[in-house]
Amino acid sequence: QVELGESGGGLVQTGDSLRLSCAASGRIYSSAFMAWFRQAPGKEREFVAGIRKGVGNTYYADSVKGRFTISRVNAENSFYLQMNSLTPEDTAVYYCAVDRNGYSREVRDMDYWGKGTLVTVSS
Repeated sequence: QVELGESGGGLVQTGDSLRLSCAASGRIYSSAFMAWFRQAPGKEREFVAGIRKGVGNTYYADSVKGRFTISRVNAENSFYLQMNSLTPEDTAVYYCAVDRNGYSREVRDMDYWGKGTLVTVSS
């Protein structure tokens, strides 16, 4: 069983940066896909960024490409989301998630979820 825990959320202003962290307990194999999703008030949860644990390939939603960077430290069983040039449209609860095998960007395919961390960007 894998448990995920996010940290690093908070209240920032437009243009600021934040770094989210996701720490995992339990074994995550190299075939896993580690991802960040977000859910804004009144909206569905959406894919933000993902990274394949083994090869390190990264994937981004168009809305964050060029501003957000996902990374992982396999030895620490952790992964991160560096968010730059934040705007109020980035305000949401951010969740880390893991797909044990594959690299789906679909909510329904993720096997493990954290409880989320709130990011609020003021204008």
